[in-house]
Amino acid sequence: MKATQNPATGVQVTPADLLRCAALYLRRHGWHQGTYYAPTTDTLTPPACAAGAIGIATAGHRVEHFAQLDPSALADYLAAMAAFVDYLDDHAPVFHIDEDGYLLDEHTSPYSWNDDPARTAEQVITALDAAGDEWDRLHNRGGEN
Repeated sequence: MKATQNPATGVQVTPADLLRCAALYLRRHGWHQGTYYAPTTDTLTPPACAAGAIGIATAGHRVEHFAQLDPSALADYLAAMAAFVDYLDDHAPVFHIDEDGYLLDEHTSPYSWNDDPARTAEQVITALDAAGDEWDRLHNRGGEN
């Protein structure tokens, strides 16, 4: 784009776009478990968990408290997280059963899924990309970006 051109306006960013951007962020900057971001002050782009990477994809920077996002960005973040949870529910469910045998949580937590000690960065990145593909398929976007 030349400096004299006006940037595109009205571009709709979908949950699929944010999920793929989160996967790209993790490829470039690293994956983390336990908190949204690895505790570091020497970089603006620290390793992140899946939710932290979705937050960065949404806001364009670290977000410590997602409720502080403006309403539009928060809606985008929540939609991307919901799409990720839907994907995990279908492809990597985690069930929590209480002592009486009752299901405690009907949805897979992306936080506990990310923080599973057996989880790998590649699994998280692959799941984010696949969740984006699934969102596109379900919304008849056919993998457009």
